[in-house]
Amino acid sequence: MQIPIKRTIESVPGGMMVVPLLAGALIATFFPGTPKLFGSFTGALFSGALTILAVFYVCMGASIDFRATPYIMKKGGTLLIVKVGIAMILGLIFGQVLGEAPVAAGMFAGLSTLAIVAAMNDTNGGLYMALMGQYGRPRDVGAYTVMSLESGPFLTMVTLGVAGLSAFPWQTLVGAILPLLVGMIIGNLDREMRAFLGRAIPVMIPFFAFALGAGLDLSKVWQAGLLGLAMGVAVVVVTGIPLFFADRLTGGTGVAGVAAASTAGNAAAVPAIVASANPAYADAAGPATILVAACVVVTAILVPILTAWVSRRFGDAEVSEAEVVESPDTSPVQPIVGR
Repeated sequence: MQIPIKRTIESVPGGMMVVPLLAGALIATFFPGTPKLFGSFTGALFSGALTILAVFYVCMGASIDFRATPYIMKKGGTLLIVKVGIAMILGLIFGQVLGEAPVAAGMFAGLSTLAIVAAMNDTNGGLYMALMGQYGRPRDVGAYTVMSLESGPFLTMVTLGVAGLSAFPWQTLVGAILPLLVGMIIGNLDREMRAFLGRAIPVMIPFFAFALGAGLDLSKVWQAGLLGLAMGVAVVVVTGIPLFFADRLTGGTGVAGVAAASTAGNAAAVPAIVASANPAYADAAGPATILVAACVVVTAILVPILTAWVSRRFGDAEVSEAEVVESPDTSPVQPIVGR
C-alpha cells in the first residue's frame, strides 16, 4: 500500500516549505516541551535550522555554473539587478519609517523592513524554471543560473545596511555568502560534485522549514492573514511590472520578468538568520518569517496565472529552434515550487 505523501504536499503551493513549517509551528504552539522531552537527535531537529541552511547554501552554490553564455549573463543579471534594486529602494523607504522594529499594533502589526526586504529579494527559482519551460524561451531557463545569487541572507543584510539600519560587521557579511561561494567553487571544479550536491537541494528544504516553524507561535499567525495576502500581491505587482519591462529591454517578451516576480520558499529562513547575526532584528524575525511564508504561497498562486496571461498577450507565437541554445547545467535546481 502506497500513500501519496510527497504528491499531496507538493499539491500545496510552496508545499515542501510551507507544510513542514506549519507542522513545526503546530508542535511548538501546542506541545512546546517536545524538544526538551526527547532531546538528542529529535531535539536537534527543532533547533538545527541554521546548520541545515549552511549545508543547503553550499549545495545551491554548487549548482551555479561560471560558464554562462553572454545571453544568460545579460538576462539573468538584469533580472537580478532589478529585483534586488527594488528591494533596496523599499528598504530605504521603509527603513526611514519603521527602523528595525516591527509595527506593534493595528492592522499592520508584524510588518517590518526586514519582512519587506526578505520577501522582495529572492525569486522562487523552481517556479521560474517550470514556468519558463512551459511559456518562455528555452534559453531563458538558464537565466536562473545567475539569479540564484539572490539566495541566502547576504543581499538582505546588504540592503538593510544600505537603508541606514543596524549594520553588520564585514565578517558576518562574508560569512553569509561564504557557503554559497564555496559551493560554487566546488561545483565548477568538478561536475560530478555539482550533480552530487545538487541532488541534496530539494531534500533539505522540508528539514530547515520544520526547524524554522518550531520557533513560531501560531497564536500570532492570524495577524498575517490579510496583511500576508496584501504583501504577496505587492511582491507580484511591485516587482513584476519593472521586471516585465526589464525583460523586454533585454530582448525578451516580458514573460521571464513576470515569472521572476515571486518569493522563494527559502526566503522564509532569512529573517531568522539575520536576527541571529544582529539582535537588533530579533523582535522582527518571528512575524517576518510568517509574512514571508505567506508571500511564498500567494506568489506561487498568482505568478503562474499572470505568467500564462502575459504569455498569451505578449509571448512569442512560436519559439524557433534557433533559440534553443545550449545553457549551463542547471539540472540540480529542479522545478520545486517551494524553492
